[in-house]
Amino acid sequence: MRTVLMVAEKPSLAQSLAKILSNGSATSRKGFNGACSVHEYTGQFHGENVRFKFTSVCGHVMTLDFLPSYNNWDKVDPAELFAATTEKKEATAKLKMPAFLEKEGRGCDFLVLWLDCDKEGENICFEVIDAVKYSMSKPRGNEQQIFRARFSSITDTDVKRAMANLSVPNESEARSVDARLELDLRIGCAFTRFQTKFFQGKYGDLDSTLISFGPCQTPTLGFCVERHDRIQSFKPDTYWILNVELLLPGDRRLQIDWERVRLFDREVIQLFHSEIKQHNNAIVVKIDKKQKSKARPVALNTVEMLRTASSGLGFGPQHTMQIAERLYTQGYISYPRTETTQYPANFDLKGTLRMQCSNSQWGSYAQELLNNGINKPKQGQDAGDHPPITPMKPASEDVLDRDSWRLYDFITKYFMATIDYDCKYLQTTILFNIGEEEFSVTGNEIISPGFTSIMSWKSLSPDASLPSLKTGDTLPIRDVRINERQTSPPDYLTESELITLMEKFGIGTDASIPVHINNICERNYVTIESGRKLKPTALGVVLVHGYQKIDIDLVKPSMRAAIEEQLTLIAQNKADFHEVLSWTLDVFVKKFQYFVENIADMDELFEVTFSPLAATGKPLSRCGKCKRFMKLITAKPARLHCSTCNETFNVPQNGNIKLYKELKCPLDDFELVLWTTGGKGKTYPLCPYCLNHPPFPDMKKGMGCNECTHPTCQHALEQTGVSNCLECDNGTLVLDPTSAPKWRMCCNRCNVVINMFENAHKINLTDDSCDECQSTILKIEFNKNKTPLDNGCTTHIGCVFCDPILVPLVEIKRAVALRRRKGGQKSSRPRRKGPKKPKDKMAQLAAYFV
Repeated sequence: MRTVLMVAEKPSLAQSLAKILSNGSATSRKGFNGACSVHEYTGQFHGENVRFKFTSVCGHVMTLDFLPSYNNWDKVDPAELFAATTEKKEATAKLKMPAFLEKEGRGCDFLVLWLDCDKEGENICFEVIDAVKYSMSKPRGNEQQIFRARFSSITDTDVKRAMANLSVPNESEARSVDARLELDLRIGCAFTRFQTKFFQGKYGDLDSTLISFGPCQTPTLGFCVERHDRIQSFKPDTYWILNVELLLPGDRRLQIDWERVRLFDREVIQLFHSEIKQHNNAIVVKIDKKQKSKARPVALNTVEMLRTASSGLGFGPQHTMQIAERLYTQGYISYPRTETTQYPANFDLKGTLRMQCSNSQWGSYAQELLNNGINKPKQGQDAGDHPPITPMKPASEDVLDRDSWRLYDFITKYFMATIDYDCKYLQTTILFNIGEEEFSVTGNEIISPGFTSIMSWKSLSPDASLPSLKTGDTLPIRDVRINERQTSPPDYLTESELITLMEKFGIGTDASIPVHINNICERNYVTIESGRKLKPTALGVVLVHGYQKIDIDLVKPSMRAAIEEQLTLIAQNKADFHEVLSWTLDVFVKKFQYFVENIADMDELFEVTFSPLAATGKPLSRCGKCKRFMKLITAKPARLHCSTCNETFNVPQNGNIKLYKELKCPLDDFELVLWTTGGKGKTYPLCPYCLNHPPFPDMKKGMGCNECTHPTCQHALEQTGVSNCLECDNGTLVLDPTSAPKWRMCCNRCNVVINMFENAHKINLTDDSCDECQSTILKIEFNKNKTPLDNGCTTHIGCVFCDPILVPLVEIKRAVALRRRKGGQKSSRPRRKGPKKPKDKMAQLAAYFV
C-alpha cells in the first residue's frame, strides 16, 4: 500500500483537517520532536487505496541569516552585510523540524501540502519540499508526486473540495517572500547595527536595547511622528460663533445654527450680533425633507477587521490576528488574511446565515432576515486571494474565551450586516431668516434601521424631534449670544488610522501590518495611550527627524511602496528575482554610504535630546584599570560605563545589577557585580571586563562567573558547579552562594532553579563525587535549632540527588549522569581536585594552561 504524507502549518490545524478527511477514524501518535503529532488513516487517493499520514510544521521550517562569521558586531563592518553570504538554517533548532519531516517522509509516495493559502504559506511549502523530497520514494515514470491543497475555511465541504481539486505550489509567490526576507535582512541589519553601535556608545538614556531600522517599520514610525509634528507646531486661533435660541410653545426651546458657522474677527461678529438683536422673531423661509440612506458595509477583509478591532474592541492588531488565527484553526471563521471585499459568486450566503439562527443573541434577527429575503451584497474588490472573512460555524459565549467571543461576535454581526438592507431615514432641514442672516436646524427620523439593527455601533444618533412648522411661521427669539472658542490641534494617530495609512501607501501586507506596528511599540519608538493612540517617544521623534535631515527617502512610504510593487511582480512571474534583488540593494548601498557619511546631522539632534554616557547613571563598582567608580546605566540596554577610561561594558539584560561585597576578579581587578532576577529567580556574580572580553579560549562573550573556567577562583565554575543540568544539554547546576538561608542551585545555561536546605547556614563543595550520579558531594551545616538530622547533629556530607537524608529537602529529586568530553579533555563536570590556589595572577594562568 502506497503512502501519502500531508503537512499543515500548525499542529492544531493538522488535527482538525485529519479528523475531517478521515471522518473521525484517524489514529494519532507523537512525532519524535515532541511538538507535532502524526495522524494516520487509510483511504482513497487517485483511485487506489493508500495510507495517509497527516502532520504539520510550526510555522516556518527555515529562516535566513548571515554566516556565523558575520554575526560579530564588533568585527564586521555593517556595510559588508549588503553582500555578505547568507544561509538557510532551522527556524527553531530545538524542534528539529527538517529531521522530523525527513523521517516522516521516508518512503512516502506522495506529498500533499496543506499550508496556509497565502504567499508565506507558499514559501513554507517549498521549505517542506526541500526537507522531504530526497527521502521520498522515486516516482513511477512521469507520475506527479507533490500536490497543493487550497482552502479558505476548516469546514467539511471546503476541506473535501480542496482534497478533490489538488493543484501545485506556486514557486513565484514563494520566491517573492524569499526576496522580501533577504532585502529586509540585509538593509535592516546594516542600518540597525551601525546606528545602534554609534548612538548607544555615546548616550546613556536612550532606553532602547536596539535602535533598529526597517524598510517597513521606519515609514510606519514616520506616520506617527508626522502627526506628532503637526500637534507640536499647531498654533490655536480664536474664533467666535453666534448661538441663537428660539422659544417654542409650551416653554420649549430650539437651538438653531448660523449658516456662516464661525468668524475669526471679533468686531465683525459683534456687528452681526447687534443686527440680530434688533429683531424679535425668526421667520421660517423653507422646509426641506429628503429621504436618505446609510449604506451597508462591503464584505470584511483583514485591514477592516484590524481597524474595527482596535477602535471598537480595544484590541491591538497583533492580538487581533492571534485571536483570528485561533478562531480559524478551530473552524469558527474563514481564513483571516485576505484583501478581498467581494463574496464569490458561488458563496452560500443563506447557508452561512442559517447556521446563526440558533444563537440566543442574534438568532431571531438571522431568522427574520431569511424570512424577509437577504439583500444582494455590495460590490467590493476581488483581490484574487481568499474570500472575505465570515463565520463558518455557530459559537456561544460559554465555549470561547472573552476576547475570542468578542471578535467572533463582531465578525458574525458584520457578515449579517453585509446582506441586510441599507438604513433609511428622513432628513428634515428647517431654514430661518433673522433679518438678512440665515439659520437652520436639522433632524433625522429613522424610516427603516436596516443593517444598523445588528451593527448598533453604526446606528444614527437620536435627534430631538423637530417642531411641526410650515413656511411663513414665526418663532420668538429667546436669546442671542456670542461664544468665544479656539481651534484645536489634531489628536495623535490611533492604531486604526495608522492601519488605514499603511494600507493606502502600500506599507506591509495584511499579514505584516500588525508586526510592524508591534515593532515600533516594542522598540520604545511609540507608546500606546488611552484610546489606542500612538504617541512617539523622544527616541522615535529624533530618529525620524534625523532620517529627514540626511535622506528623507528613508522614512517616506513611497520607497517601500516601490519595493512592494517589485515583489508583487516577482509573485506574478513578471519580474526576475535576482534583478529585483540586485537593483534594490544597489539603491540602498548608496543610501547607506550617504547615511554613514552624514550621521553627524542626526547626532546633532541626539545631543540636544539625550544625555552623554558620562552624565548618566549612578556609581556602582570600581574599574580595574583606573580604580575609579563606573556608573550603572539602567536605561535599556543596561551597561556599566567608566568615564575616566571612556569604556562601556555590557551587562546581562532583564534583571537587576548590584555590587557583590566589593570582591574583585583575580584576573583584572574589576569589582564583581551580581545579576539577579529576584528572590525566586537566578542570581550569579560576574566580572564586567571578563563578560565583554572572555579571558580563556573556551569562553564566549557574555559568560558570567558561573560559566568561567578559571581553575581556582572561588566564584568560577570549578568551585561552584555541582551537577549537569536536569533539563538542558550543556548546562551545569551551580550553587548560588548568595541565596542563603534559602539555598538554591541554578543552571548556568537555562532557567532551571532548584530550591533546597532552607535551614542550612553554610554549604561547601567537597572534592568527592557521588558514585551513583557523579554529582559533587556537598558538606552542609544546618542551624542547630532547626536541623533535620538525628540526635541534633548539624553537619552532613552527601549527594543532594541520592542521599536519603538530603533528597526530601530538594525539590527535584533526580540527577543526570555526567557527560564527559572525548579525547581525554577536561570533564564538563566541576572537579575539586588540583593544586592549591596560587598567590599571584601569573601563577594562576600558568596553573590553568599547564
